[in-house]
Amino acid sequence: METNIEILKFIQPEILILIPVLSILGLMIKKNPIINDWAIPIILLLLGIVFSILILALKSGFTPDVILNGFLQGILVTGMSVYVHQLKIQSTRKR
Repeated sequence: METNIEILKFIQPEILILIPVLSILGLMIKKNPIINDWAIPIILLLLGIVFSILILALKSGFTPDVILNGFLQGILVTGMSVYVHQLKIQSTRKR
């Protein structure tokens, strides 16, 4: 559990809202029979990056720093979203 807290230190506060948003979008995408399960993390990654860049650009415009930071923040929030989803699955799975 200590790892989660350490990772959250790197995610900017205004971007944290994307973790539950991406989780919900992932559940919605999973219900779509056209999209394979292996493609869901890739789609979420692209959405996380785009949303992160847009959120950061609203504050200070589209600069190279904002785009790079948004790219990195998108990777982090998508990773946390998928990690939380997998924790839920693994902790509730009957063995």
